[in-house]
Amino acid sequence: MPWYNGDYPPSYKNQPAALRKKAVEIANKLLENGAEEGVAIATGLKQARAQLKKEKQSSPKKDHP
Repeated sequence: MPWYNGDYPPSYKNQPAALRKKAVEIANKLLENGAEEGVAIATGLKQARAQLKKEKQSSPKKDHP
């Protein structure tokens, strides 16, 4: 079952909004490609965490005086 418009798996409930949005996007793509729902949920969350961590590390760091 694909998730849209604020509808997401219960395991995503307490995740930060940016992480949840990315995880739903990834999980929906996996479902389109024939993955089972449980696998899509877990993989979506894992890959979203990795992508957001990578984006955070590659963003320029601000200098603090």
